[in-house]
Amino acid sequence: MTFNDTTKYLIHADVTADGVVERSDVVGAIFGQTEGLLGDDLDIHDLQQSSRVGRIDVEIASQAGQSTGTVTVSTSMDKVETAVLAAALETIERVGPCRATLEVSRIEDTRAAARREVVGRARELLSTAFDETALSSDELLERVRESVRVEDITEYEGYPAGPRVADGDAVIVVEGRADVLQLLKYGIKNAVAVEGTNVPEPIAELTKDRTTTAFLDGDRGGELIMKELEQVGEIDSIAFAPQGRSVEDLAREEALAALREKVSLRAVADAATPREVIAATDGSTRPAPDETSEVAGAAETAESPAEPSGPDAEPAPDEGGATAGVEAEPEAEPEPEAPASLREHAEDAIGGGTETVRLLDGEFAELASAPAEEAFEAVRRAEEPPRAIVLDGELSQRVLDVAAQRGVSQVIARERGQYVKRPTSVRIRTFDELVGPA
Repeated sequence: MTFNDTTKYLIHADVTADGVVERSDVVGAIFGQTEGLLGDDLDIHDLQQSSRVGRIDVEIASQAGQSTGTVTVSTSMDKVETAVLAAALETIERVGPCRATLEVSRIEDTRAAARREVVGRARELLSTAFDETALSSDELLERVRESVRVEDITEYEGYPAGPRVADGDAVIVVEGRADVLQLLKYGIKNAVAVEGTNVPEPIAELTKDRTTTAFLDGDRGGELIMKELEQVGEIDSIAFAPQGRSVEDLAREEALAALREKVSLRAVADAATPREVIAATDGSTRPAPDETSEVAGAAETAESPAEPSGPDAEPAPDEGGATAGVEAEPEAEPEPEAPASLREHAEDAIGGGTETVRLLDGEFAELASAPAEEAFEAVRRAEEPPRAIVLDGELSQRVLDVAAQRGVSQVIARERGQYVKRPTSVRIRTFDELVGPA
């Protein structure tokens, strides 16, 4: 529907007729039954001629012998005149040959509607149009560096590769071109892609001449590539992305952490399946524990020297653990072990409702702790930059920013806050996401 530029108000009315009527019947009833009702100054014919009343728009439909619809009248009159005209419309009692009622539902101020549109559009522009101007100097430089790295992608025997694959001493074998591009963004220039689960001959030959690490997706495809590399190439070590994720999806810190935690191919090959390489809390990979350690411990116990006998021998303890004739000293209660993993720290600090923040190093040993409300200062002033944070509270934008600046790779918080910008280098998880809802 279009109205002239001077329209101030829209009169919205509902019409009901006891019979089948059409649009022209409703318009005719409006002109016919209001004629002379309001005097010459407010006659609808004259008001339309002077453009003080615009088009009368009618939408009506009939069903089961009854017609219902809406009427919209635009006016450029003031509030009082518009209200009087609206009241006059409600005097209509017949439409065509049928009894009818017309009831005004609302009078809309078109300028208020326009203001709402302006406000809504201004909000959109505020949140989108100024994005690029909000980039910091560091972010701008990093984007330029990333674009240069992407442009450095080359080919090795027809397969996507970083620029140092051809003449470097070490290579990283990945699955696809997207993985090579992602690693290039992070400054890793010696990756080469096999482009599928079938390892091509040029890549297989390359692994025999270089120190080779396979960096594979954490899914069935990654396991298949690893098995084929065992057969056709020579792999020195292997790293997996976290279970169910791809190398191309990893943030910088996640990718570097997985490569730092790479294991020898022998450790993976000795396991029943590659997934027996345990995924650590930080997403890296470590070999499964050696099950023979328990057997060895049991054997050592079995082969320990027998108790000494003879007159110089100490009396044997009785069933209660005390030596005959000597009162047994009460055993000291063992001290609780310190949390050794990110999950244990989260369960202890957040699950225990301590309302504290813990700063952890790369091995998840506690560097420092403080009340949750002092998290910003604790991270900012930490002598040794933390690698992980456990926060029993809401992770605010301010704390997230200082964590990114200090090189924190992951944060576990009781709940997320509202973020204007979210650093890609920091992995954020809530307590429920890490350990599952209670």
